[in-house]
Amino acid sequence: MSNERENIKRDRALLKERYGSLFEEVSAILFEEDLVGIAFETNTDEYEPEVGTILPKLGHACSSTDVAEIVREEFIRWFGPEYGGESETYLPVAERIWDAWRVFNQTKA
Repeated sequence: MSNERENIKRDRALLKERYGSLFEEVSAILFEEDLVGIAFETNTDEYEPEVGTILPKLGHACSSTDVAEIVREEFIRWFGPEYGGESETYLPVAERIWDAWRVFNQTKA
């Protein structure tokens, strides 16, 4: 169990290094929107595991609609099928993530 936790911490650190402030921004977006109802005042890192699986998939997205589907799929994976619903449910979050992603890519270029 200790090795697994260390691997998770290492992987998350690598993602934070790779994506920089985008990691924190997407985490904050998910925390603010709190589609699952798990965000409380002090647990601002609550959505970091989901961010860790969403960010690597954004490179395949061509629009906020694609991002909505990515977020939906990851929420089903992390929280269960009851958090599936329609992709449109995720569109407000996806639009914010898409905007952040586009800015991130512009600053990289």
